Amino acid sequence: RVQVEFYMNENTFKERLKLFFIKNQRSSLRIRLFNFSLKLLSCFLYIVRVLLDDPTQGLGCKELNRSCSNQNYTPGTIDWSPIIWVNRSLPLWGLQVSVAVISLFETLLLSYLSYKGNIWEQILRIPFLLEIINAVPFIITIFWPVLRNLFIPVFLNCWLAKHALENMINDLHRAIQRTQSAMFNQVLILISTLLCLIFTCICGIQHLERAGNRLTLFDSLYFCIVTFSTVGFGDVTPKIWPSKLLVVIMICVALVVLPIQFEQLAYLWMERQKSGGNYSRYRAQTEKHVVLCVSSLKIDLLMDFLNEFYAHPRLQDYYVVILCPTEMDAQVRRVLQIPMWSQRVIYLQGSALKDQDLLRAKMDDAEACFILSSRCEVDRTAADHQTILRAWAVKDFAPNCPLYVQILKPENKFHIKFADHVVCEEEFKYAMLALNCICPATSTLITLLVHTSRGHTAPWEAFRQLTGTKQTLNRESQQSPEQWQKMYGRCSGNEVYHINLEESTFFAEYEGKSFTYASFHAHKKFGVCLIGVRKEDNKNILLNPGPRYIMSSTDICFYINITKEENSAFKKQEKHRKNHESKLSYHGASRLPVHSIIASMGTVAIDLQDTGCRGPSGATLALPAEGGKEGRRPSIAPVLEVADSSSLHTCDLLSDQSEDETTPSDDEVSAGLEYAKGYPPYSPYIGSSPTFCHLLHEKVPFCCLRLDKGCQHNYYEDAKAYGFKNKLIIVAAETAGNGLYNFIVPLRAYYRPKKELNPIVLLLDNPPDMHFLDAICWFPMVYYMVGSIDNLDDLLRCGVTFAANMVVVDKESTMSAEEDYMADAKTIVNVQTLFRLFSSLSIITELTHPANMRFMQFRAKDCYSLALSKLEKKEREKGSNLAFMFRLPFAAGRVFSISMLDTLLYQSFVKDYMISITRLLLGLDTTPGSGFLFSV
Repeated sequence: RVQVEFYMNENTFKERLKLFFIKNQRSSLRIRLFNFSLKLLSCFLYIVRVLLDDPTQGLGCKELNRSCSNQNYTPGTIDWSPIIWVNRSLPLWGLQVSVAVISLFETLLLSYLSYKGNIWEQILRIPFLLEIINAVPFIITIFWPVLRNLFIPVFLNCWLAKHALENMINDLHRAIQRTQSAMFNQVLILISTLLCLIFTCICGIQHLERAGNRLTLFDSLYFCIVTFSTVGFGDVTPKIWPSKLLVVIMICVALVVLPIQFEQLAYLWMERQKSGGNYSRYRAQTEKHVVLCVSSLKIDLLMDFLNEFYAHPRLQDYYVVILCPTEMDAQVRRVLQIPMWSQRVIYLQGSALKDQDLLRAKMDDAEACFILSSRCEVDRTAADHQTILRAWAVKDFAPNCPLYVQILKPENKFHIKFADHVVCEEEFKYAMLALNCICPATSTLITLLVHTSRGHTAPWEAFRQLTGTKQTLNRESQQSPEQWQKMYGRCSGNEVYHINLEESTFFAEYEGKSFTYASFHAHKKFGVCLIGVRKEDNKNILLNPGPRYIMSSTDICFYINITKEENSAFKKQEKHRKNHESKLSYHGASRLPVHSIIASMGTVAIDLQDTGCRGPSGATLALPAEGGKEGRRPSIAPVLEVADSSSLHTCDLLSDQSEDETTPSDDEVSAGLEYAKGYPPYSPYIGSSPTFCHLLHEKVPFCCLRLDKGCQHNYYEDAKAYGFKNKLIIVAAETAGNGLYNFIVPLRAYYRPKKELNPIVLLLDNPPDMHFLDAICWFPMVYYMVGSIDNLDDLLRCGVTFAANMVVVDKESTMSAEEDYMADAKTIVNVQTLFRLFSSLSIITELTHPANMRFMQFRAKDCYSLALSKLEKKEREKGSNLAFMFRLPFAAGRVFSISMLDTLLYQSFVKDYMISITRLLLGLDTTPGSGFLFSV
């Protein structure tokens, strides 16, 4: 048997005392508070003794009265009796002795408990020596009553009180498990040091001048303040050399001690300025704020966030707290000093993984937390890992704070599934680049939708500035065109928006093209384009569900507005509708207005022509015939709710599909081109939304996916040998990441006619892995080859001369450069080479920095480009954050930067549907009964 004894080290009396006086945080705090109170009490008793003392009634010298009554002192002679002896009453002496005994006992006990083998280290400490000087003489007076009126410098206990205060603050921080800022501690030390110096000087001068001017405490205070402030009026001065010597000593001490304290305080203040300090709890509870967490803060990222976040009037009173582990760079510092931002943006240097820094940002009181990834990192996976940890840390610290997270790679999405809103960069990027190939300028459309327009010239006004086209207004009324022009101004911007046209016909001429009131009124006066609807009891949004959808009064409508939503409202106009019913209605089976039928066709954009009676030469828009359903494939098709295995070989899902889609031709059967429609059986990453696609009945062997190398199944070694009927779509990328899967899916979506499917060639710098090949081997006409756009032979082998579009994806290895905007240099020059060599090729390029768009398809002497450049400068001067919007490559969808989609996450704070509706537009998500982007 073995008997185990616990806490052996704490069984001794000394260890138990040490546990109570030193180790235990709360009891130690109480002991130090008691010690601090004793020192303050001793200083208070000293002041009471001074106020009750009269130097003319000293008891230590018989000649004291006579010497003190003489006002004329001989220089060099000092009567030391008033300095050595004081008048101390018996009750006051008893109190001072009691305080001295308790203080000395406590000091000796603590010295004993903290003894570590070196007794001289304990004895020679300044606090211990001061305690001996102030306490031992009082204990001696107990046994030697003659010395009860001996002067003892009790005022030196102020320094012991300062020492006790510092220890007490440290114990307080330990007890409440919170670390106060170093700035607070340093300010406390500075103030206490200054008070101790002044108090010591006051008491010392007052006592020494008992043998001189016999100054009161107030006179001594006045002298010290005047002296330390370097004013020196000279009306109160010391008369004897001991007091003069004390003044010299105190000034020397102050000159040594105070500059050191101020230097430390200044250093901490500068560090605090760099780190940003704290966001106070009071402000967090009385004001609304959001937190922006980033790895590194660049000026472009900051301005995009601030401009977009504060664009909405609801957010004008919000504060933005930036939490970043790096120090503010010079550009960001200059911007945050602008009054418009300095009052609303607070920069804190710290990490989201530290609870202390999250507490400084008051994350638990924040309205939202935006966590952005650093896309300029060479290792984007590592950047995602940092984002994931930040999201976990914030969720752990503030579980009720809404999270808005930006992630780079799609395979990392499922780690942050708990976030309220997530934007995956590579998913959006590749889907947008793919739709650019079949719906030109999709990237431009989405970019403009997710940006708040502010400071831009009206597009029609910009058109007039560039082309010199004159706009004329005509109205069928009593006013002449000149009067109309004078009353309502130019036909641009919001001037037309406020014109009341309900009772008249309005025409606008643009280079001979005429628009009726029906179309112009809908596009310019109302400026509203309905694009989606959602049932009140359903979370799924339906994009343009078509004329078969019956709308109810509780449905939520989603529309694109030409003006801000806060400046517009819906009004019922029954009278107006009745007056124009005969003009706008189509008296067919559906009884819908013309613009309603056009809108149901799933178009990206279309201008409505004049629907009135026109001459034979006028352009008209014919309505579909009654039997048009059999001749045209509808844009809306049912989408399966859940992906199942049977869907892989389902071919008859579209009930209204045209015959050429449902019945394969002889050429297709002979060539083996009959495809199944279903959900891809293999996804390269977790979290990929199932999309209904054209698929092969059997997957292609991996060897047949290689375009430039023959195998046992075929002997083709270049694109020309395959003899494709449709033009190619080539994607030049560095690696075959999982996001590239989202480029293929929209191009193989079920609504794409089989005859219009373009072969896809992936031109990769590095060979793809097996997981990626497993995912793409089910799609028809998808190939890859290893090569580079730098090599002309690789371009010819992959079929650049037979391509309709070539997509150049930004390479991860070139996203960072010593000079930020030079990261796109290689991509821009390579694309310019392709543009020169293959002028008919449509090249779609992704850039790191949107500012470099002006170099795409660069022509040095092109007048139109020079005019655009001047316009862009004017837009930038107006404060536009989309100054490049009129550049031709951007307007045509030929160039795109993923950073332009950052605003999508910011807008979701006010409009929580933004990400969902954008994913539907890009085909990343599908909803049963919803439409899709299509171009006419």
